[in-house]
Amino acid sequence: MSVNVQQLTKIYGVQHAVNDISFETRQGEVLGFLGPNGAGKTTTMKIITGYLPPSAGTVAVCGFDVLKQPMEARACIGYLPENNPLYKDMYVREYLEFTAKLHRVPRVRQRVDAMVERTGLVSHRHKQIGELSKGYRQRVGLAQAMLHDPQVLILDEPTSGLDPNQIVEIRQLIRDLGKEKTVILSTHILGEVEAVCDRAIIINLGKIVADASIGALKQQFSGQSIVTVEFGEPVDANLLKALPGVQQVTAVGPNRWQLRAAAGDDLRPAVSTFAAQQKLTLLELHKAVFSVEDVFQQLTK
Repeated sequence: MSVNVQQLTKIYGVQHAVNDISFETRQGEVLGFLGPNGAGKTTTMKIITGYLPPSAGTVAVCGFDVLKQPMEARACIGYLPENNPLYKDMYVREYLEFTAKLHRVPRVRQRVDAMVERTGLVSHRHKQIGELSKGYRQRVGLAQAMLHDPQVLILDEPTSGLDPNQIVEIRQLIRDLGKEKTVILSTHILGEVEAVCDRAIIINLGKIVADASIGALKQQFSGQSIVTVEFGEPVDANLLKALPGVQQVTAVGPNRWQLRAAAGDDLRPAVSTFAAQQKLTLLELHKAVFSVEDVFQQLTK
């Protein structure tokens, strides 16, 4: 396992910022780490990187204990913190070469050139970091996190401040990195988790409340299967209630209905057959798709 967290706890005074959590990550996986403000996700990420010591529990990165073998563990990690710390008086290329030398990266110039190109900084590499927009500063932060070719990337709000086109490019970069590395991604943009991540962990009040693949997470917590249907003609609600699997029928507009069934049931074939038998015009028929945002709200509200 790339990252192994066991019974991790962090206490500030009497407050449990992280309360006895355990999880593992695998190589070639993009893990979304979600939670409301104050849930403990940033604290957890800081402990994994060795920035904060835990009150209890263990963290191993690529087999190295972050407390007992801190230098070896940190060498395996690329970290982009939420508040991206950069030397604003340095030029982009100068800063990246400086960072590469700190990591003892071989062939510094070639590696910096590769990261500059990969993160879309070619036209900005000779500019001072202080002159860059927030979005391009994020790109510099991503480049420095990847310079030493770490096996684990920990990204805290990596698309913060980027414009829509830049977000698409960085998401694609994260997906590509996730094919060969372990990526732990913290974000408040829940749609980003669906677009990028293979799996999600939701943490609330210091405890893990969900840990599953994106598809399983949406299916497990959706609770019901909901189908919306609109006919061209009036329909008796009792006929809809009599359809196999229908648990509830609600009128949501003229000749428009919402049908509910047990999770996993798909009412669309039965509705389509019903419309044909009754010689009804079927104007709309679709199944509601539950998002990570729906699950997040159910588990943390």
